[in-house]
Amino acid sequence: MAPSEDADVVTSSDAYARRFSGGVGRYFLERQAQAVLELVRRWPGASVLDVGGGHGQLTGPLVDAGFAVSVLGSAPACEARVREWTGSGRARFLAADLLAPGLGERSFDVVLSLRLLPHVRRVDALVATLARLARRAVVVDYPTRRSLNALAGPLFGWKQGVEGDTRPFTVFSDRELAAAFAAHGFRPTGRRAQFFLPMALYRALGSAGLARACEAAAAALGLTRAFGSPVVLRLERG
Repeated sequence: MAPSEDADVVTSSDAYARRFSGGVGRYFLERQAQAVLELVRRWPGASVLDVGGGHGQLTGPLVDAGFAVSVLGSAPACEARVREWTGSGRARFLAADLLAPGLGERSFDVVLSLRLLPHVRRVDALVATLARLARRAVVVDYPTRRSLNALAGPLFGWKQGVEGDTRPFTVFSDRELAAAFAAHGFRPTGRRAQFFLPMALYRALGSAGLARACEAAAAALGLTRAFGSPVVLRLERG
């Protein structure tokens, strides 16, 4: 029997959330939410399933924007950080196997999965599940080889020293992810690269103002669009 995917247990924890505390962390989350909301705004009020979304980083922004949000976690404990919304009925939480959640085909307008794809063992199986559940679109994020993440292996020790609890992660090319989803009838229709310089560098420097200034300059020069990471990618059916 293939092992279950439970990488979201780590990202749903309070310890993981502390990586996004402080001004720099809030800046990271702002950029991420902005990217996702830009990519899903063409479907106002859509039903959204956030696979592995127990980190709660997108639940509030999506609920506030008027989407009908469900969060899928691999274990009941993954609800802890989204209970603010699920406990009040503003969102729904489902605990199930991330690769076989027992949900109907095309049962949500949009299926999201952020902070998950680089950490799973069975990437193709996750891609297939996301595509099966999505009626209109899938939105994922990933570190791209077009960025400084190409040095992820050699720099992993330094990154772990800065962040403390960094896990190994897979770096993807845009082409290989597009091909994986194309096998299920989806094609890329929107792309947002988030940061030109590594997030770990900004964490080490500890200045949100400096991070904003550096990224504003990189965006103005076209560097973030060309080489930024992580990438938030929208893929649509058909």
